[in-house]
Amino acid sequence: MSHPKPVRFIAAVPTVLLALTLSACGGGDDTASNKPAPDKATTAAVPSKSASGGDVGTGESATGKVAEDDGTVTYAITAEKVDLGTEAQAAQLVRDKADAKGKVLAVAHVRFTHKSGPAVSSSSDVNDGTTIWADGQRGAILIGAPDDAPGCEDTYDIENWKVGESHTVCTSYLIPAAAKKIQVHWSEEDAQPYIWTFPNA
Repeated sequence: MSHPKPVRFIAAVPTVLLALTLSACGGGDDTASNKPAPDKATTAAVPSKSASGGDVGTGESATGKVAEDDGTVTYAITAEKVDLGTEAQAAQLVRDKADAKGKVLAVAHVRFTHKSGPAVSSSSDVNDGTTIWADGQRGAILIGAPDDAPGCEDTYDIENWKVGESHTVCTSYLIPAAAKKIQVHWSEEDAQPYIWTFPNA
């Protein structure tokens, strides 16, 4: 049985993230958000869960379909880790410091592998289904965050994404600093989410 990986801490926040606007999201629907990604690798054999949402173990993948501009593509999705910053770093990310009071930056690294369907010419929508939750409540997405942490790629820079290729895309949210359980959700449109859990020691 796989055991949840603890979150890691971010040593520094890129200055390019300063003065970002904050979009507060309550604990309602697990809807889409925008993000970017990193490395490209060939797919490795990994356990895959293809039901309709639910808990997914550490290191395991879920399978989902995305309606890309080029056609419907099936992806294997794996939430690899969540990196956390500090409250002081979070305060640098918003125009109104009060919006970040008691919160930290959480960056989820999610690997997507193209399993079947047409090549995606550019700007995949696969990461739109990713959100970060803390202790059962959805975090606050940072609108405009470049999500260019080490190991993260930007979907706008990924071109001609073919079957067998993998890319890691990152998503940035603000979550309560005292959160004990951090979850990465990914879902198809109007579907139940797959959930990876990362304990916050």
